[in-house]
Amino acid sequence: MSLLNDLNVKLKGEKHTISNLISAIRTFQKKIALFKDDIQSQLFHSPRLLEERKDEKDTNYVQFIEKLIDNFKVRFNDFVLGKQMLLFIQNPFLVTDITEFSVEANLTWKWVDTVKIQLELIDFQENVALKQVFCDCTPETFWSKEGSPANFLTLHRLAVQILTMFGSTYCCQSAFSTMNLVKNKFRSCMTNEHLHHCLRLAITPLAPKFRELAKSKKCNFSH
Repeated sequence: MSLLNDLNVKLKGEKHTISNLISAIRTFQKKIALFKDDIQSQLFHSPRLLEERKDEKDTNYVQFIEKLIDNFKVRFNDFVLGKQMLLFIQNPFLVTDITEFSVEANLTWKWVDTVKIQLELIDFQENVALKQVFCDCTPETFWSKEGSPANFLTLHRLAVQILTMFGSTYCCQSAFSTMNLVKNKFRSCMTNEHLHHCLRLAITPLAPKFRELAKSKKCNFSH
């Protein structure tokens, strides 16, 4: 099924966030439900099947899709991020149901203060300068560099926790493989803090701008 292949392509790679993953899965689930109804009626989405079936029933196709739907429900039933959480990460200025947003946030993270995050979101959305900054960069860049955690501590912490979730098994497997290389028997004095910093340096996609850093420093020559 080409739809499965498309989904597989979307989920591969190292730069996916958890919100991208959940959006792709939920989109796929809605499409296969649509295809099931279509096979049982007009076959608008399956013209080739319409040509070949003649007067035969499409029971086998329907059963296959039903099993696929049930399988996806079981496998991805534990996804905890609701619609408002996904919308918040993709564009926090589009969140209109503030009550539902705060409820979803509190259900997933118990440390979230419902009253505080509602007021923060209103202040955030009315900040014209931040809205312009958000339009000029990606959500990941905004929350890691451009956002203002000093004024919106709860929103910033919430965004960082969502964006740092593993968006694919690639990231998780890469982190564990790196940890096995870094933490070995020859480095018996390594602390957890050192291991944390080594892992962050090893798996970060950011590349230091060495030339710009070197130009910004002035060397002191000894006399």
